[in-house]
Amino acid sequence: MKGEMDKIVSLAEEESTAELQKYLSSLTNDQFASLFVGSPPVSSEGANRRLLVYEHLIPLCESGDLQTEVAADIIGLLMLETHTLPGSSLAKLANIFVDAIRVGKMGSGKSLELFPTILTALAACEALSYGKGELSGEEYKKQLINSLCSSRWDPQCVIHLTTMFRDVPMSSEELQFLVEKVLRMFSKLDLQEIPPLVYQLLLLSAKVSEKWRVRNFLNSFFALLQTPLLIIQILVLRNLHLEVQTIPQDQLRHVEGTVILHIVFAIRMDHELGREFLKSFKFVFLQTSYGNLCPFSVALLLSFARIQRYEEQVFDLLKGAVIRSFKDEQLQQGSKFLQDVLPGHCSVAKMILDAVKNSVFGWDHVTQGLVQLGFVLMDTFGPKPGPFGKSTEGPVSAARTPQQQACKLGGQMLLQGFKIHEPIRGEILEQVLNRLVTKTASPVTHYLDLFSDLVTSAPMILLESSSKVTETFDHLTYLPLATVQGLLKAVQPLLKVSMSLKDSLILVLRKAMFSSQLDGRKSAVTGFLLLLKNFKVLGSLSSSQCSQAISSSQVQVDVHSRYNSAANEAFCLEILSSLRRCLGQQADVRLMLYEGFYDVLRRNSQLASSIMQTLLSQVRRYYEPEQDLLPPIKLEPCITAHGDQVFLQEPLAHLVSCTVHCLMWLQNAQRAANLNADDSDEEEEEEGYRAELQAMLESMTRRMIKCELEDFELDKSAEFSLGSSVGVKNNIYAVLVMGLYEVLMEYNFIKANYNKSRFEELLELFNKHHKLSEILKEKSGKGRAPSHKTPRSLLSMGFVSTLITVLFRDNSQSREEALSVLRSSGEFVRYALCVAVQKIQQLEESGHTDGPDGQHSDKTFRFLCDMTSVLMWRYTNIPAAVEEAGRKEKRCSLSQLCLEGLLRIFTTCQQRYPERMAQLLSTMEDEAEQDDAAEMNYFYIRQFQRALFTQLSGGEEEFNSREAQLLVSILTVLSRQLKPTSKQFTQMITWTVKICKETSFEDSAFCKGLLSLLFSLQVLYKSQTGLLLELCQDIHSQLGDIDQDVEVEKQSHFSIINMKTATTLLVLSQVDRVLDEVDWLITRKKTQTASDKPASAEASQAAAQQDPVEKAVTLQLGTLLTALNELVQTALLPGNCTITLLRELSRTYTILTTLVKYYIQMCASQHGYLPNRFEKLVKLSGSHLTPQCYSFITYAQVPSPSDRFGDDKKKKKRNEVNTAASAKLLRETKAIPNLIFSIEQYEKYLITLSKKSKVNLMQYMKLSTSRDFRINAATLDAALQEQEEPEETQESQETEEAQEPKQKKRKQ
Repeated sequence: MKGEMDKIVSLAEEESTAELQKYLSSLTNDQFASLFVGSPPVSSEGANRRLLVYEHLIPLCESGDLQTEVAADIIGLLMLETHTLPGSSLAKLANIFVDAIRVGKMGSGKSLELFPTILTALAACEALSYGKGELSGEEYKKQLINSLCSSRWDPQCVIHLTTMFRDVPMSSEELQFLVEKVLRMFSKLDLQEIPPLVYQLLLLSAKVSEKWRVRNFLNSFFALLQTPLLIIQILVLRNLHLEVQTIPQDQLRHVEGTVILHIVFAIRMDHELGREFLKSFKFVFLQTSYGNLCPFSVALLLSFARIQRYEEQVFDLLKGAVIRSFKDEQLQQGSKFLQDVLPGHCSVAKMILDAVKNSVFGWDHVTQGLVQLGFVLMDTFGPKPGPFGKSTEGPVSAARTPQQQACKLGGQMLLQGFKIHEPIRGEILEQVLNRLVTKTASPVTHYLDLFSDLVTSAPMILLESSSKVTETFDHLTYLPLATVQGLLKAVQPLLKVSMSLKDSLILVLRKAMFSSQLDGRKSAVTGFLLLLKNFKVLGSLSSSQCSQAISSSQVQVDVHSRYNSAANEAFCLEILSSLRRCLGQQADVRLMLYEGFYDVLRRNSQLASSIMQTLLSQVRRYYEPEQDLLPPIKLEPCITAHGDQVFLQEPLAHLVSCTVHCLMWLQNAQRAANLNADDSDEEEEEEGYRAELQAMLESMTRRMIKCELEDFELDKSAEFSLGSSVGVKNNIYAVLVMGLYEVLMEYNFIKANYNKSRFEELLELFNKHHKLSEILKEKSGKGRAPSHKTPRSLLSMGFVSTLITVLFRDNSQSREEALSVLRSSGEFVRYALCVAVQKIQQLEESGHTDGPDGQHSDKTFRFLCDMTSVLMWRYTNIPAAVEEAGRKEKRCSLSQLCLEGLLRIFTTCQQRYPERMAQLLSTMEDEAEQDDAAEMNYFYIRQFQRALFTQLSGGEEEFNSREAQLLVSILTVLSRQLKPTSKQFTQMITWTVKICKETSFEDSAFCKGLLSLLFSLQVLYKSQTGLLLELCQDIHSQLGDIDQDVEVEKQSHFSIINMKTATTLLVLSQVDRVLDEVDWLITRKKTQTASDKPASAEASQAAAQQDPVEKAVTLQLGTLLTALNELVQTALLPGNCTITLLRELSRTYTILTTLVKYYIQMCASQHGYLPNRFEKLVKLSGSHLTPQCYSFITYAQVPSPSDRFGDDKKKKKRNEVNTAASAKLLRETKAIPNLIFSIEQYEKYLITLSKKSKVNLMQYMKLSTSRDFRINAATLDAALQEQEEPEETQESQETEEAQEPKQKKRKQ
């Protein structure tokens, strides 16, 4: 043993350590143990020898020259002997470790296992020399840890060090310091090292308080990972300047996925951590900026939701964040004031969609949460059922409200998830189909859209789950008709590639045809018609109209092959035979059939013979073949009676309309096709039914012209009351006959080919129609409750578009003579315009119109373009003087009808075709050759501006209020197309302000529309508080003061404000909007302040003075208080205006209270400092507004003085009734108590703020009025005088004092 020791000592004294290391590595553990035994620690020589062994063995183990097992055994032996070392030796060893870590010599981390043992032994020492003094072992350990955390770490040893520190006993402060150091090292690590480091850090931070651990560790980590590009860029700089594209994205995503797994595992093990984690996220979501959110954090939350106890909380959190984000975005986009104050908005929706996109990189633990969140959003924010189960939200092309956007986001999540994650496809499909079947009481349009997108994106994948679709078919009979239509349209691509699916659907539809429920039979007709449209037979005419409504590039199937076409033909003929049974069912079922036949024929022209034969046989039932008999149709079979009730059995006009349109389409198509002589047999057959139908229609036209209303028993003496069966029958007859006249008008117009005599016949048909229409209007108007609604016209939209075009814009000489026949009839021209407006209105409300091509979106848009051009030309080119004769009649002029049509077209286009508005405008005029869409839009805006200016220039007697309102509405719609930053928008708002300043017409409806336009422009241009102040001053000036002795200074910023047009309610609605914006800003500032760290007094004061949000809020409220101060002194009429003003005042004080609470919160961090602006605001509210509020409350509670000055007893009684009703309304709404409570709450928190800030804010507040018991001395004196001297009552009424008792008596 002594020889070995001497050998080691001699080798240690040499300069080179290589020989020593070689010799030591040859020794065994037993020899090392004996070495320690031979070096007793009690002697200084033994202690030094032990230290020497430690100093040389530690680098040896770290070098990697030893086998792993040998190194582990040596470290284990050293750990056992560490407690025997003296304090000075321990200190030296600790410093060796610290120095080695600093210079990066601890790459393998094998010897780091010894470091915790050394630090623990060091902490147990009583005193150690440190510099010139001494430190306790614990203090020395703190200094070492502080020195270590302050020094530079080699990135390779970060994980080893973090693992090592788990075994070091440390205080909470030391742990926090260490964790912060590790967090700072994240950006310097390789991506692959981040997951294990996160895991070690979670284990290490288990010793820290939960709140600090979550708030600091997780938030800091998110801040690093929310910008993966930052990490990539850091890696690029360290990896020999590699390009960003060479860093694989999948590697980064896999790292994030592994980190998520580690964090969720830690939460499963420690539920206290989970609770703090949720609190942290709630705190982040409360901040309206969502600054710490990123796709990674969303994915982490969704993984977190897999833990059942947190599932509901997580989805509530995400759901609230989504809807709040959309609302904030909408608020900012709709206000220039908010856009100027705050930067761009951070979209939560984009983060969620990015999380879905990133989940393709093996994030299987996220997918279940994605599915659940998608359905939660769609279930919560989908369309809600309105009255009678109808949807409250009409189908529009773009999601507009926050709820619609949230629902759309849910659909996008599910669609993307379906595309990229195979395991969840079955669940998504099953849940969608389940909702279609079960949610019969509420609209399911959003689920139908999603299902359609799923089919279109992956039809072959859906075939794997065809059994689920087949199960859904079994419920078709019980589903609402709209759901059935949407579902069957969506599955069309699947039916073309799956025979089993098609067969099961046909079986279900056949059963539904005999259903006891009417909706079930209508569903069967819908399904059969859709099949006929989409299973094309070989040889059908190819035309642009024959395109498939639903197509999918993924469905590769040859439906035009010889085998398929034969099968399709047999299949379609079989369906047609089933549909013929419908001709004996209720009118609703027949109507669906007639409306669907045209589209079937257009897409499947080989079925023409069967369809036309079916229609012909049906028409024969009601056609009178005897040419001399009138009328040519039999109306009795068209109705049926059940007890005392009469019902429509056959919609005859729709039947003839369908027949006419099918016939005309076939003639045009076959004329264009020029069929070969080989098909002579088929052609002869077609010629047969065509000739017979044409003869029928010609005879019907001739005889209907000869018919008088008496022939239909519908003359003026007939009863049309809906209260009796005879009246109902006559109403049904009248509608059928009017519809028939319309169908024949359209047929004869097309057949006439601009022949004068045929147009004269058409006009005679119209005269009969008009006469019956007038009788129907007259009779229905006599009842107490006129329930008559103009029946929907059977003219097709394409025909109406052609008709008004030729009436107004056809200048060809060859047609002049014939068209003059139609143009000469003013009633016919008016009728054409009225039907055009009716069709546009139907398109606006439902998205489609009746008749051929009504469901074809592109064609209806083309018709809209044609109509827009004609209506615009008619309005701008025909002077109003031409229509002076018609102005005496109590109906709107043709120009007004044109304007109404244009307004509806622009509104429809903005809702249904928002991206095609420029295309619509470009087709309006040949003159408008504008390349820029904004310039073209403004070109038409200027035309309507000129028209309105002409209206306003003519004087009040010639002013047409309705036309002016329509012009303002059109300007409002078109102005939405302008960008707020464009010069056209600036010109538009300048013009609107000028009109408001110069117009003084006493027309309240026009004034309201014009001011609404002004407000809608102003809010996108700049803050509107200045505008509100001027309007409030004008209203005060016009209506007078609540104190009759006060003479209000005459101000007139806007001439449009006068006694009749003082639209206080409209102004107050804008006040409410301003308060919304201010409230949102204050809430945002409060959450930001809560998350900010306290700053020094000087820094806080400087920040408060310069804070743009606080400044903007104070200025907005200051101007608003001044405006309300004007209104609260105004002698408003009792009723809604007064109550609304009281409510807005109450809300204003509530928001002032919120602002005061914010400054109370700020006082803690800003050492009691208040900005000067805020003090001025408090002064304004206390010295000006509050006293006037109390005066207004007194004014509102006392009856109006004008009620006492009426000699007319009826007027006096009416005023008393109105006053009583207003007083009752005031009591029921509790507006006054709410306002008083808001004022007192405001003053209460002002007192608190005064104490906190050491600023006396209450000096501006005046003592509030006592409201519980009031004695008016003047009133009391007058009452006593009235009792003592009744003969002097008349004289006393002339004085101010005597008016009060009069009021009190009336109030009693």
